[in-house]
Amino acid sequence: MTVLVTGAGGFIGGHLVASLLAGGASVRAVDIKALDRWHQVHAGAENMVADLRLASECRTAVAGVDDIYNLAADMGGIGFIEQNKALCMLNVLINTHLLEAAVAARASRYFFSSSACVYPHHLQERPGVTSLAESDALPAMPEDGYGWEKLFSERMCRHFFEDFGLETRIARFHNVYGPHGEWDGGREKAPAAICRKVAMAVRSGDHVIPVWGDGEQTRSFLFVDDCVDGARRLMESSVREPINIGSEDLISINDLTDLVAGIADIEITREHDLTAPQGVRGRNSDNNLVRARLAWEPSTSLADGMAATYDWIAEQVQHSTGR
Repeated sequence: MTVLVTGAGGFIGGHLVASLLAGGASVRAVDIKALDRWHQVHAGAENMVADLRLASECRTAVAGVDDIYNLAADMGGIGFIEQNKALCMLNVLINTHLLEAAVAARASRYFFSSSACVYPHHLQERPGVTSLAESDALPAMPEDGYGWEKLFSERMCRHFFEDFGLETRIARFHNVYGPHGEWDGGREKAPAAICRKVAMAVRSGDHVIPVWGDGEQTRSFLFVDDCVDGARRLMESSVREPINIGSEDLISINDLTDLVAGIADIEITREHDLTAPQGVRGRNSDNNLVRARLAWEPSTSLADGMAATYDWIAEQVQHSTGR
């Protein structure tokens, strides 16, 4: 089997390519970035640089493949998606042209990586949020920009199955974190940003840690290995409707910061920036459907996953500071 992974130079994509190669698949890995900017480059894959916003490059990318995992998107953490709504909406070009190319190439299956950002804001206004079930996405009022594009692309996948018979699978990822991802520069998400701040505090001796918002906003976080396992299990299943791939273990940003400080074995002082972007007040995954349909559960505890993430980011900080 030949498998296409788009967004392969990104965080989740790099881990997915590694998993597929380990399972014996022939993998074509595609990303818009030059190879030296990929988070992971796997020698066993056919690595290709292409702009999948262009229909012609999508046709080239899908030629001869059986399964397609579409993880390609211009995105980042809350700071990025709140300030780049048009760029996030333009991701629709990638999914549109890939779906067309998949049908023309008679691909077997097509996986779309959606997001918990499709869920309505009014369901996420309290830190003690009720877990978000798949049916909560409608009536629609998703995250502006990024969330709207994801919800629209979900519906497009559905109609490509109904009209053209393309088997589509849709995962709503919830706050995926882990090593080999963005950790600096503005696109990183909260777990990576906190790990970087704590690692820099260890090196500088200044243990004041900036925290966006009051830190009482809550999230559940999914370790990347569990994300890849859930995505592959969904792809191999008969489940066509969108399904959550996330964790149900809710934690506040303050507590996550304290957890990382404990991993680094330092005492910290949190300094809250109430003017910084902080997104919804609370977000958690309801995993009842994924348990019932896929018998899937995350297996990595937040403490273990954050320890692995911190160790990797602390190493990057050390290299970047040159000391």
